[in-house]
Amino acid sequence: MPIQSEAQLEANLIRQLTEQGYTRAIIKDEKDLLDNLKNQLEKHNKTRFSTEEFDRILNHLDKGNVFQRAHTLRDHMNLVRDNGNKEHIQFLNTHHWCRNQFQVTNQITQTGARKNRYDVSLLINGLPLVHIELKRRGMEIKQAFNQVGRYHRQSFKSGYGLFSYIQIFVISNGVNTKYFTNDHKQNFLQTFCWTNQKNKPINRLELFTDTFLEKCHIAKMICRHIVLHETEKRLMVLRPYQVYAAERIIERVENTRGHGYIWHTTGSGKTLTSFKAAQILCAMPEIDKVLFVVDRLDLDYQTMSEFNNFQKGSVDESTNTKKLVNSFADPEKKLILTTIQKLHSAIKPDEGKKRPNKHKAAMAPWRDKRVVFIFDECHRSQFGDTHQNITKHFENAQLFGFTGTPIFADNAAKGIIGTSGTRLRTTANLFNKCLHRYVITDAIRDDNVLPFSVEHWGKLKRKDGTLIDEEVPGLNTKEFFESDDRIDKIIDRIIKIHNQKTHDRAFSAILATGSITAACSYYDRFKALKDAGKHDLTIATVFTSPVNEDDKDADGHLPAEKDPAIEAPAQGSSAREKMDGYINSYNAQFGTSFNTNTKGGFYGYYKDIGRRIKSMDREDFDPKNRIDILIVVSMYLTGFDAKKLSALYVDKNLRYQGVIQAFSRTNRTFNAQKSHGNIVCFRNLKNAIDEALRLFADENAKQTVLLEDYDTYLKQFAKAVSALLQIAPTVDSVDELTDEKAQLKFIRAFRELMRILNTLKGFMQFNWQDLPLHKQQFEDYKSKYLDLYDIIQKTEHEKASILSEVDFELELIRRDEINVAYILRLLTEAHKGRADKREKTRTHVLSLLANEPQLRSKRELIEEFITQYWDDMPAAQDPEKAFKAFWENQRTDQLAQICKTEALKPDAVDRLIDRYHFNGQKPSGDAIVATMNDEPRLLEREARINHVRKKIMTLIDIFDTDPP
Repeated sequence: MPIQSEAQLEANLIRQLTEQGYTRAIIKDEKDLLDNLKNQLEKHNKTRFSTEEFDRILNHLDKGNVFQRAHTLRDHMNLVRDNGNKEHIQFLNTHHWCRNQFQVTNQITQTGARKNRYDVSLLINGLPLVHIELKRRGMEIKQAFNQVGRYHRQSFKSGYGLFSYIQIFVISNGVNTKYFTNDHKQNFLQTFCWTNQKNKPINRLELFTDTFLEKCHIAKMICRHIVLHETEKRLMVLRPYQVYAAERIIERVENTRGHGYIWHTTGSGKTLTSFKAAQILCAMPEIDKVLFVVDRLDLDYQTMSEFNNFQKGSVDESTNTKKLVNSFADPEKKLILTTIQKLHSAIKPDEGKKRPNKHKAAMAPWRDKRVVFIFDECHRSQFGDTHQNITKHFENAQLFGFTGTPIFADNAAKGIIGTSGTRLRTTANLFNKCLHRYVITDAIRDDNVLPFSVEHWGKLKRKDGTLIDEEVPGLNTKEFFESDDRIDKIIDRIIKIHNQKTHDRAFSAILATGSITAACSYYDRFKALKDAGKHDLTIATVFTSPVNEDDKDADGHLPAEKDPAIEAPAQGSSAREKMDGYINSYNAQFGTSFNTNTKGGFYGYYKDIGRRIKSMDREDFDPKNRIDILIVVSMYLTGFDAKKLSALYVDKNLRYQGVIQAFSRTNRTFNAQKSHGNIVCFRNLKNAIDEALRLFADENAKQTVLLEDYDTYLKQFAKAVSALLQIAPTVDSVDELTDEKAQLKFIRAFRELMRILNTLKGFMQFNWQDLPLHKQQFEDYKSKYLDLYDIIQKTEHEKASILSEVDFELELIRRDEINVAYILRLLTEAHKGRADKREKTRTHVLSLLANEPQLRSKRELIEEFITQYWDDMPAAQDPEKAFKAFWENQRTDQLAQICKTEALKPDAVDRLIDRYHFNGQKPSGDAIVATMNDEPRLLEREARINHVRKKIMTLIDIFDTDPP
């Protein structure tokens, strides 16, 4: 049976869509698209437009980037008619989404920098809001994703830029189908499978079309389940489990007065889900207030920031109890974010005649109002008196909880008295019904979070060598675990493996300790070793009041409610004195001025640590601001999300939700290099891990959540080597692969080899000698792989190539410490050495330049400096100063050459580059045009802008990223 062609796949899709009620539209180019848009907008708005009126509509639509057009789409236009009257024109009915006009078309041709022809487009009211890119069965679906990226660069913005109104992309090869939103900065990890309510993936295109592309559903996705991220100016679309959770809450409020909870695993995006649910609830006139309640001051700040990222001014933050009470009285403030403690203070019963609740009268009118509560991390916040006080005071309230680790009978605190006698307070007892479930095995299967590699190091032994159970009654294990000798050995181990566990410090790590005493010991020993030149890691620590001296959460049970305000240890305590010293060291390292003496000073220090770790994924992040290891007791082990945190060193006991919460700090997706979270246990946590996985996933969760052992990946690597050698038996034979299909096979085979090697390198026992491919052979094949990448980069705009649609995943071979500064340091150290050392360094540097992808754009310049200057440099001359002068001269010359050949204004280009360094955003088309001596003609504009932008960005990449 012949393989179904892409054209057949497309024809079947269009037929299915028309059977589902889409109107078939024949549109060949932008002229047809504009004619159709006029007709559809007239039909939708029940009017007719003159040519001049429609021109005004087009001018209104042809403004701004994708984000700004998303706002335009959802707003009305106040059209001035030819007779002077004004009329509201609607582009999309966002409230009654089924009442829009739906069409399907295909093979629209658009010309920008290059001519492109799009597969299938879904038009709503004449605007292309959904685009479907297809590949024939058997091809990588990622090629369709890369093709969409090419359209972004080459043609979407051309003409009136109507394709910049696309809200959702769909990519499919027939058997695998994914969707994602219109955000050209995202990578393939931000593409999602659609699922049914039980999280079963719907991959086949025909089933996906039946469900996801059904007219009312796709319109609802666009109107209700896309979030406009106001801070980053980009679109976000909810994943299926987020959609189902938000919808179940809305249905519960619309149809019942019952409560409910959402069980979505840690790291799956509960904040976005809860924001969307809260936003929809606030739009319901029958709801009087929506309260989003957190249980920690740091989450109050973090959640408020995230909510305002999604929609500026969407949430009123109640900074104290009085302001919370005033917010209840303000009809304009429908969504309030507060802490559980402030809420408790507002409604708590009188404590006798001498201690009445002063807010009692102000809160009394709210007893019978419809108030909806959404509790974040409800496994922590709802197991004391506050829950009973809320349900007693707000008699007409509905309560919804979000948790990644619910409380069951197994992990409920013992002896708690519930509302019905002595039963345990579980999440189900308090919130009644689980409305949607998405556990860690679901999230790993969907590539929404990463699995863990867990390794244990060090055992507690008797003198005769037998192992001791760490929980033997009467055994003084605390003295053993906090002994200087043991901590020194662990630190030595961490120093040895840290680069391995963080991909040469491209990522950060947390060290979790069992007490403040242990945290101080670790910090002091790390600092002493650094002062002695034994390592160059940047270490920080943070811990709060002495009530945490011994970690009460170590057994997984929940502590009694207490005010979680983040305050420094008490005055006069040894912990306070230690923390003062640690903050002073932090200030000296990073140029900050935090202290524990001013109000909020310690909280500012705490926030700055979190901001510093979270900002590592920004394009403009300076590695000098990196924290390599953060030492904590319990802080930052829950509720903290940082994409570039990849390792957790555990020297404390954890159980139940404590295991999942702590481990999940490391499993946020980022890129291909970060394939899993690295957990190194210095306690025997194996049984606790098994128990936690059984409780929060299922009996077979280990196979999904935890990586296989080292030997398993050795076998996989050997199989991958065999496949590679069948394609290219020798390094030189790669050059004989002149056919693109053969080159594609080599690229895929070597990429698979890199992926497995990336996993192997994370194991402590990794050794090149275990592999069936010598390191030098790997490096040689890698050079050929990079050569193919360079060829594709140079020819990308000259001809279409199947290789240009392949993701080379260069991050798998990127080493962040190998940069210009590192090269310069090698040259400087060798400069005054013997001739043989100079020659050895020269050979080594030239090899690095050929094999490090982040240096390849700078290779020719550095090689020129070595051959023309460094080789013959006098011993008295400083190589670093000479190189900086050479580098600056080259940059000045090349910038002047670009301005001359492209007819640009040098001052304007300088300003444009400065703005790029300030905001990290590539210059817009208008900004590029502003640098030109003469504005390009309309037909040439897009191609000219792209050409000049590429020249400028190449200059920045060479000279301004990782400067000497």
